[in-house]
Amino acid sequence: MELTRHLRISGRVQGVGFRYSLRAEAKAHGLAGWVRNRRDGSVEALLQGKADAIAAVAAWARQGPPGAHVERLEEGAAPAEFDRPYAGFEQLPTL
Repeated sequence: MELTRHLRISGRVQGVGFRYSLRAEAKAHGLAGWVRNRRDGSVEALLQGKADAIAAVAAWARQGPPGAHVERLEEGAAPAEFDRPYAGFEQLPTL
């Protein structure tokens, strides 16, 4: 069963390769969706795929790549405007 989950990661998560690394993790786990920086300094991601793959990437995101310091990870249902099928995993521009 395909799930869609929304993540918001806060802390020292910009300028440390977080988006690039999260994208690689998501692709390695066969997930679709996207990741982007937010102007408030957080990173936002939408993960779509199997529950165990989403759980694995969310667990990875709680630590992030070397140099990151994750203070908080919020995970929830995808906002209605993002709840649609995705093909592949993209890195989107900062919002």
